[in-house]
Amino acid sequence: MRKILVITLLLHAVFCFSCKKTEFSPEGPTDVRIRNISGTELVNVSVKIKEEEISFGNIGINETTRYQRFETAFPKAYISAEVNDESLNTGPVDFTYMNYLGQNKITYDVSVENKMIVIKNVTFDSPL
Repeated sequence: MRKILVITLLLHAVFCFSCKKTEFSPEGPTDVRIRNISGTELVNVSVKIKEEEISFGNIGINETTRYQRFETAFPKAYISAEVNDESLNTGPVDFTYMNYLGQNKITYDVSVENKMIVIKNVTFDSPL
């Protein structure tokens, strides 16, 4: 009986220590996609969060892109695009005091207002 207990404890220890740790942290990663809620096509859309920049391509009216993974994400991001042959963006973003969006899949609802790109809403789609 004692041998069975020792073997069981050893197997339990082996299984516990052989598990891989995930590559996640409380800050991220975060899967981000863009939904175009403006009345015009967005061309060459690019999202920059801190030093990480990813291209999302062209987004038609009322279309949503596929998810792209960022190491971290925030309620705001620097988004640039061409609209009617004019380069527009959200303007500079200061991430200093923003809260991380964490390990989630999120959608930025983006519109064009007064010759600027505006993030109207951030939707939490699901956890990673």
